[in-house]
Amino acid sequence: MKLDINGKTALVTGSSKGIGKSIAQNLSVEGCNIMLNGRNSHSLQRAMKTMKSKTDYFVADVTKPDECKLLVEHTIEQFGKLDILVCNVGSGRTVQQGKETLNDWIEMFRVNLFSAINTIKAAEKYLKKSYGTIVCISSIAGIENTGGPVTYSAAKSALNTFVHNESKKLGKSKIRINAVAPGNIMFPGSVWEAKKLKNSTKIRKMLSQDVALGRFGKPEEVANLVTFLASSKSAYITGSVFVIDGGQIQSC
Repeated sequence: MKLDINGKTALVTGSSKGIGKSIAQNLSVEGCNIMLNGRNSHSLQRAMKTMKSKTDYFVADVTKPDECKLLVEHTIEQFGKLDILVCNVGSGRTVQQGKETLNDWIEMFRVNLFSAINTIKAAEKYLKKSYGTIVCISSIAGIENTGGPVTYSAAKSALNTFVHNESKKLGKSKIRINAVAPGNIMFPGSVWEAKKLKNSTKIRKMLSQDVALGRFGKPEEVANLVTFLASSKSAYITGSVFVIDGGQIQSC
């Protein structure tokens, strides 16, 4: 299937490693100009070397609106336009459930919700010009109780609601917005790598009992779905949340 995104410009936040890096690599293979983003220049420089098309990077903390604005402006300066925005920044690392403070709640929403909202608001006027597309990386924890941190689940649920509701407004400007909700994705440095190293027997049991396909997902599998949603082949899809979890949760 030809996705017809060659020559488009894609900004992927949180793209120095893991899912974000795989998404950027996939879009690069399809011929997109790529703007990488993260908070560590060395990691971004390493990621840049793996791309197949014209690529640049910009160090910015997207939980801060002013830095989002600089990131988007740099993308426009380098490539002249913005067609695809992927909001990938997020984290489930927090304190033990029941011990959350107000600051823990604020931090979870700052990282998992406001990072996306900040970037979208900074990019909106440019996406209007290109009739662009937005894909937010959410989580199955925002759809069903998976036993994860309640702060993380609440923030991802809020992100899903934002995508549903924002699609009405953005649709008037011919901008599409969707979310992808991954399940258990394994990559170097991930939470699941740490959990597997700590107790591999427990993790194997979890995969066998809870996940229909009985395995972890791969970043490139998430990237394939994101790339499709970013392309014109999904032109009639907006305001939706797509689960990619190997058959773990029962809700959709």
